[in-house]
Amino acid sequence: MFFMGITIMLLLFLAAVSLLVFVLPPKNNLPALTFNKPKVNIDLSIFNSSQFKSLQSFPQITIQYSYTATTKNNKPRTGFISATSIDEARVALEGMGLSISELKEVEIGRDNPFTPYYQQVVTPTKKK
Repeated sequence: MFFMGITIMLLLFLAAVSLLVFVLPPKNNLPALTFNKPKVNIDLSIFNSSQFKSLQSFPQITIQYSYTATTKNNKPRTGFISATSIDEARVALEGMGLSISELKEVEIGRDNPFTPYYQQVVTPTKKK
């Protein structure tokens, strides 16, 4: 009986609130208080200035590549080279007189982010 009384009171309260919210018209607000247009002036004449025209673009991002190649004396050589593209890396290596057998982009990061950066060295203790 007690829970039924509380349930009925809750339903009456929800009905009264929904009548107030959905049936009554909203109160009149002044349009000036409802929406304030921001006072922002954008000066686009900067694009015609000499300072803007003299800006220099950013250099291209270089990527690191690992290579395996042979020299003119048929000696194997491995290493890393930085270039903006794989074609640029190939041209640079051929310009150094190398015959490329493998050229691939170095993957940055680790496969497992939870492995530590350092190796803990455990030295065995001597049994007495």
